Amino acid sequence: MVGGFECPKGPAIMAMKTWATDAGESADMLRVIGAQIGFEATGEIQVYETEPEQPPKDNPFGYGINFTSYDE
Repeated sequence: MVGGFECPKGPAIMAMKTWATDAGESADMLRVIGAQIGFEATGEIQVYETEPEQPPKDNPFGYGINFTSYDE
């Protein structure tokens, strides 16, 4: 467990909701936050623009982080 998150060993899909200025910043946040909690983001990053579930703050932020393991 790193930073309160349990990161599965091996390949996994990381999902995260973000408040960001654009899709590029959202993808960058996934890489940075993932690294901070012990997850290396590789491969394709898909960004979907949806209605927020949390109100904005002064700075961009991520929430609702989830990991789904899979076998290669």
